[in-house]
Amino acid sequence: MAKLNLPVYKKQELTVTITDLTYQGLGVAKVEGYPLFIKEALPQERLVVRVTKTGKNFGYAQAVKWLERSPKRVKTKAKYLQTGIAPLMHLQYPAQLAFKQKLIQDLLVKAHLGQVEVAPTLGMDQPYAYRNKAQVPVRQVRGQLEIGFFKQGSHDFVPLEDFYIQDQRIDEILVTVRDILRQYQIAAYDEVHHQGVVRHIMVRRGYYSHQAMVVLVTRTKKLPHAEAITQAIQTACPDVISILHNINSAKTNVILGSTTKLLAGKAEIEDQLNGLTFKISAQSFYQVNPTQTERLYQTAIDQAQLTGQETVIDAYCGIGTISLSMARHAQHVYGVEIVPQAIEDAKENARVNNLTNLTFEMGEAETWMAKWQEQGIKPDVIMVDPPRKGLTSSLIQSATAMKPNKIVYVSCNPATLVRDIREFMDYGYHVTKPIQPVDQFPQTTHVESITVLSRS
Repeated sequence: MAKLNLPVYKKQELTVTITDLTYQGLGVAKVEGYPLFIKEALPQERLVVRVTKTGKNFGYAQAVKWLERSPKRVKTKAKYLQTGIAPLMHLQYPAQLAFKQKLIQDLLVKAHLGQVEVAPTLGMDQPYAYRNKAQVPVRQVRGQLEIGFFKQGSHDFVPLEDFYIQDQRIDEILVTVRDILRQYQIAAYDEVHHQGVVRHIMVRRGYYSHQAMVVLVTRTKKLPHAEAITQAIQTACPDVISILHNINSAKTNVILGSTTKLLAGKAEIEDQLNGLTFKISAQSFYQVNPTQTERLYQTAIDQAQLTGQETVIDAYCGIGTISLSMARHAQHVYGVEIVPQAIEDAKENARVNNLTNLTFEMGEAETWMAKWQEQGIKPDVIMVDPPRKGLTSSLIQSATAMKPNKIVYVSCNPATLVRDIREFMDYGYHVTKPIQPVDQFPQTTHVESITVLSRS
């Protein structure tokens, strides 16, 4: 194997200046054009680093000593950075918003789409304690059951009580449940030997309703002292109206198993979003930042310029959160989703909100678009809110074949968004307004955005 002729070598100590941040929030320093990625370092900082890993095109280094710090650096608690819960919390919030705007801009330039503008990111007034859902691992530490999180890129467990970006009431419920499990001497999951009982505790809480749900995820089919534990949770937390037991006996990183039993209360909680009521079950996909989700959906509706006369297709409708929001501003909304339970929930949510101008179908979006086209349905707007992997070529083909005036693309991954924009352009659709980033996940490197593509 030919030896790489690199300007740096492993364990070498160097003084570097940080010029940029990667999409993962790592500082970038260049040594004779060779990029080194450094955790927790920010642009404009000078520091001494130790090279830890070298590859053909880039390497990694560890900060040894800071010589000059960025004026945009803020003091943090190390555990949040270590665990990756809040990987950007050492950067001032306005600078985080600018980083997210630049993230999309840089990808557009790289794809030769530099002409597409990106608006400033819509941020939050209070960019912490925003998450309405927690899924925390449970482990045995020094013989005691603990809740916490794993160090980034490892399985080293860090016990935590305050998770910083979660609704504070959720953190309180987690600690209460942890103490009850300790009281009944329930064994925490041991990943190495695939033993023990409780793997995760999941808590969901309604932002407006204040209703809370607790899901105890176990490796075992039975939860010892289930009745007493359930009663203790209800007594200590009267706002917990749903207590569930989920069984996940597989050796997997997936959190929830396929079997969920109701221990007490209701199988779901309710919450509001833009004045609409939604039922949320343990498995429901429901956006985790309520205030920013309202802004995200409202901005998407405003950008679609709905007048009440339009036919809209929502191609990844989930439990109907966007569909129902759009139904109040459109003539008819057709929603499609591949998850059967989500479609049941979407129909139920339409009924709860007395909305009758909606049709929900279960299956692949491209299949239903072809069927709707055969039925003579002509959408004015197609809404897409895909997972991180973005859209398939077949979906882009099916959507453009229906010739809607506008395609509104809600994206959670700028890389796949930019890839998909290029493909839409091949079918005669172009970005007509600045892309609007929305900060759904403050203190992290994730960014959501809204893009409007119009038919030329």
